[in-house]
Amino acid sequence: MDTESTYSGYSHYSGHSKKAHRQGSRDRHKSPRSKDGSRSEKSVTIQTPPAEPLLGNDASRTEEGQDDNWGETTTAITGTSEHSISQEDIARISKDLEDSVGLDCKRYLGLTVAAVLGLLVFLTPIAFILLPQILWRDELEPCGTVCEGLFISVAFKLLILLIGTWALFFRQPKVDIPRVFVFRALLLVLIFLFVFSYWLFYGVRILDSKDTNYQGIVQYAVSLVDALLFIHYLAIVLLELRQLQPMFTVKVVRSTDGESRYYSLGHLSIQRAALVVLENYYRDFTVYNPSLLMASKSRAAKHMAGLKVYNVDGPGNNAAGQSRAMIAAAARRRDSSHNELYYEEADHDRRVKKRRARLVVAVEEAFTHIKRLQAEEQQKAPGEVMDPREAAQAIFPSMARALQKYLRTTRQQHYHSMESILQHLSFCITSNMTPKAFLERYINPGPTLQYDRDRWFSKQWTLVSEEAVTSGLRDGVVFVLKCLDFSLVINVKKIPFIKLSEEFIDPKSHKFVLRLQSETSV
Repeated sequence: MDTESTYSGYSHYSGHSKKAHRQGSRDRHKSPRSKDGSRSEKSVTIQTPPAEPLLGNDASRTEEGQDDNWGETTTAITGTSEHSISQEDIARISKDLEDSVGLDCKRYLGLTVAAVLGLLVFLTPIAFILLPQILWRDELEPCGTVCEGLFISVAFKLLILLIGTWALFFRQPKVDIPRVFVFRALLLVLIFLFVFSYWLFYGVRILDSKDTNYQGIVQYAVSLVDALLFIHYLAIVLLELRQLQPMFTVKVVRSTDGESRYYSLGHLSIQRAALVVLENYYRDFTVYNPSLLMASKSRAAKHMAGLKVYNVDGPGNNAAGQSRAMIAAAARRRDSSHNELYYEEADHDRRVKKRRARLVVAVEEAFTHIKRLQAEEQQKAPGEVMDPREAAQAIFPSMARALQKYLRTTRQQHYHSMESILQHLSFCITSNMTPKAFLERYINPGPTLQYDRDRWFSKQWTLVSEEAVTSGLRDGVVFVLKCLDFSLVINVKKIPFIKLSEEFIDPKSHKFVLRLQSETSV
């Protein structure tokens, strides 16, 4: 590739980008300020684990009219930029950064409050037992066998409570929710009021009067630990068990290509349901490929580009007549457009099948050159012995061209880098996998989790709902999860009440009679 072609392509791309930038700015100033829906909608933001966009820029988005050999001799990609940045976008980006900083502060504040309250809970029973020994030890009654057995009971109950609290609450956060989790906040308030009431009773009835009944004091600490264990059981019911029974069915539709899935959910708030939907989205939905959506746009543009209107009445005629002529011509051509779509899809399917057949043959031939050495053969092998990485690098060139053309035909080239393909090939060789197992990743596009995090599209989702996000799900609720280039529309339906009846059939009633007719041959 020479340097002139690269710089000429880059300048052409820059010119189109500036033009699109000016056009996008004018469109934004013309459009109303609120574009997300009615004024009654409430918009909040959900932060997911950090990830980079799937496409570094719009240059990797291809168009429908490209041939199979596109990109083999050049590295600069020309085209018209689809996105532009205006002053409103810069202000919105800065606002999102400020919101993310606020969410981080709120998350750490909540963790700090929960940690301080948990430390107070575990130290309170120990303090109830130790304070009398420190302040008026000489006046206390001797602790008998029952009292010493209560020490063992308190120790083991505190250990069980510590393990249960660690298993239920000490988890690595996966997401930042916009509002507080109502049940968790209620549990924290309940625990605080409970411990505060115990301390108040302890200070009035034991510390002020310097109670000498040490066994009663220890029994009081044991009752506190027992109550904390019951609160922990209540937390398990509210946070884990309550949502297990399916009560609602949600339909999730991706706005760009219409791919949909159905999920069953229990009693959850809208923001918690949004988290469940996002977790299932990264696992169940195929990865979002914007290049596949360019076909319909380019087809419509090519369809309208073939229409020309000539003004035979002179320049004085108005533009309304030309618009009506364009619409009428488009309506006449619409009758034959389905034939064009049919032949385009048939031709694309034919090319995909041909590229797939060539790829399968190339990969099978490449895998025939690899043989795993047994333990006794490794000492006798006279030739060069390679590790899996070296073996992958040795056979990759024989399949590289067929794989490259197939990925370009199916518009998947921006998902797979050369390094990721070599790593996958080395893994397949190490695991003694077949060529068909190696090709499964490229022939069948998988979910988003199959690809690297730097290939994911969005690290931030915005939850748009007319209802409060802390309210529970109910029949007919609709909310939207938006990211950079697409959105997920979620429609909630309640599972209907099912009435199941029983009917008993007597086994002796299964009697049959053979009915014969005159024209039968039996």
